[in-house]
Amino acid sequence: MDTETVEKPDLAKSKRDRILEAAATVFCQDGYTGASIDAVATKAGVSRQTIYNHVGDKDGLFKEVVAALTDKSAAKFMLLMEEFPEKPDNVEAELTAFSARFLNHLTQDKTSRWLLRLAENESGRYPELFTVWREYGSGRKRSLVAAHLSQLALNGHLEIDDSTLAARQYLALLTAEWRAEFQLGRFPSEDECTGMAQRAVKTFLRAFGRR
Repeated sequence: MDTETVEKPDLAKSKRDRILEAAATVFCQDGYTGASIDAVATKAGVSRQTIYNHVGDKDGLFKEVVAALTDKSAAKFMLLMEEFPEKPDNVEAELTAFSARFLNHLTQDKTSRWLLRLAENESGRYPELFTVWREYGSGRKRSLVAAHLSQLALNGHLEIDDSTLAARQYLALLTAEWRAEFQLGRFPSEDECTGMAQRAVKTFLRAFGRR
């Protein structure tokens, strides 16, 4: 189970931000059914009524949490993708280095961890909500990766007929081992992430590398 260190509320943050961050932690730890407005209020350092005033009941709170985390995750991913190698001297080495940073981001960034945990635990309860997340969050990320892979192909480093398919396969290879560890409740070390990235990129380049 994904748990976060219990900390005192950061009073410098807005009440809404404190509520959403506290709610994300509580929903991940206790699941939707086990989570309570009281637990969120205590963790956020606010009253029950404040939560109702800002985001409504538990159902509304959960939806707000997913939407807020999706926005934050997308913004962070956009920044990460600025490091994607477009004109590498050594495509395998530089793509591996980027891929390792990507996996370490998943490991260290609590926003990404929260989203994955909530999607795994609660997508059956909110299929429409998580369909939107997949299209706006995961789908948007995949489109961005596809565009960068297309640029690598244009620059002569890859052979790609379908950039969307290539992006799907790249992300699937990259996260396969990481997700297996995540589902067991542990997060890989930096060295383990590097090893996963090396194996994923080698396999990807066998399929899409320049002949």
